[in-house]
Amino acid sequence: MHTPIASQAENTILYEPSLFGKPEQQLFDPDYWLARNVATSIEGGRGQVIFIHDDQRNWVLRHYHRGGFIAKFNQDRYLWQGAEATRSFREWRLLAKLVDLDLPVPIPVAARYVRRGISYQADLITQEIIGAKSLATLLQKASLSPTQWQYIGLTLTRFHSHGVQHADLNAHNIVFDETMTMHLLDFDRGVIRAVNQGWIDQVLQRLLRSLNKLKVQRSIHFNMNDWRQLLTAHHKQLNY
Repeated sequence: MHTPIASQAENTILYEPSLFGKPEQQLFDPDYWLARNVATSIEGGRGQVIFIHDDQRNWVLRHYHRGGFIAKFNQDRYLWQGAEATRSFREWRLLAKLVDLDLPVPIPVAARYVRRGISYQADLITQEIIGAKSLATLLQKASLSPTQWQYIGLTLTRFHSHGVQHADLNAHNIVFDETMTMHLLDFDRGVIRAVNQGWIDQVLQRLLRSLNKLKVQRSIHFNMNDWRQLLTAHHKQLNY
């Protein structure tokens, strides 16, 4: 993907020009889109997510928010360590790489950081996956078939065979579009690294904990036989 950069003072945008024209700072302002009545706001796991729909766009705008204990004192500022180290630029470039590898992820549109001295804030725009429903949502309504669990395992293998490590794989960022094609969301802090059973097992265990937690909290349709179907398909296709 071609990746020009537009800079204005301490606001810098990385973008894909084939998806829109000249980038402007207002594109990252939720109020700009909401005032035009072309957007809806949904509260995500870490703050507001803006879904933008008009004749030309189906975009998702996300502002980076901190999690955990530190969020009580610092909601959205990060230590400045250079443009390429910003959360938004790193995720944009990783998504662009995954698109080039033909992996099912959101297409990156634009990323921005706003620097203030030794800290910065960040935003990311991606193309929306139309009709997306999370694995968590689907399992609240019904069980998945063994074939569907195997499909999830095989799709995860596609990522892991390229050394793609998701930092927070859970039942909310595995989503399915209108054709029930699986995609992965939220590659903040994700990396590409050497294929190794150690980190792959850690990623899978994180997903298992998420499913078990949802089974207790929301009584989702999930059992360990489902998990064995996923693991069998995943391990069969992956050579460490």
